[in-house]
Amino acid sequence: MTRQRNDNHGTEFGNWLRQQSEIDSDLGFLTTNIDYMWTNYHTGLWMMIEEKRHGAQPKRWQREMFGVIEAAASTDANYRGFHTLVFEHTNPDDGKMWLDGELIDTPQLLAFLRFEE
Repeated sequence: MTRQRNDNHGTEFGNWLRQQSEIDSDLGFLTTNIDYMWTNYHTGLWMMIEEKRHGAQPKRWQREMFGVIEAAASTDANYRGFHTLVFEHTNPDDGKMWLDGELIDTPQLLAFLRFEE
């Protein structure tokens, strides 16, 4: 039997997935999207970035899933990590922001996105 939920967020497919009792989270199935796979195609450097708005933090289960990706990707010499970027409001221009828990400013964000370490 299909559960009825009022999901006013995500994509139509994401909403459809949430309505399928055969793959319910009570059965152990979880999903999360990855906001950004960031790369420089000239250098081959790449990283994953999870964006959170309004000061939100990734949920515990989401951090665990990101840890699986981190472990698998860490064998690639060009991989530069899985990072969390949290905005006080919605973007760098309308409030504070934190990268992996550290308060940063726009020039620091741009340097990070250029893979300057």
